[in-house]
Amino acid sequence: MPQFDGLISLLDSRSFGTVWFWLVLIGMWSAVGRNVLGVPSEVLARACRARAAGEPEGPAVIALLDWLSLTLPRWRLGAREGAIFLGVVSFLLTSLALFGFRYGLEFAQALTLLLLPFAVLFWLRVLLARRLLPLLEAGEAGDRPVSGVAADAVRHMINHRRLVLVLSIVAVAGTALWATLWTQMHPNGL
Repeated sequence: MPQFDGLISLLDSRSFGTVWFWLVLIGMWSAVGRNVLGVPSEVLARACRARAAGEPEGPAVIALLDWLSLTLPRWRLGAREGAIFLGVVSFLLTSLALFGFRYGLEFAQALTLLLLPFAVLFWLRVLLARRLLPLLEAGEAGDRPVSGVAADAVRHMINHRRLVLVLSIVAVAGTALWATLWTQMHPNGL
């Protein structure tokens, strides 16, 4: 049974004490901040500056709406797909949390603290896409002016970025706090 011994030793590794865990944690959250639903932050910033400069239908705003028209269809999630995804993710996160916090496996704790905020982030992105899709469809159909669609889209996307910033700060600080407590309670990794 050497395979099980290798698996158990992998699950019981010192996650919080390695630099790789912290590099992955910081790297994942910094990568998340580079775009909103696949729209680069620079495109959103240019659209904000164009609106502030009095160009509500300028090229920067049109570029933002073009990006949204390309990226929003990927975020459509029907009721059936959402239920299946929610069930699978809930099962996996609950299993990891049980292994980590009930049975004391540090690797499972680290994965739980790493993946749980990203599950929340995924649902925040799906909700943002559900808000933006009707706006974009109304703009494409000509029911609303481009400037109004862009203003609402920018407002929703800026609010989403702020929420993601708060989520990332809470996730990193919470992970650091728990890792500190874990390291203090288990100085030799046992």
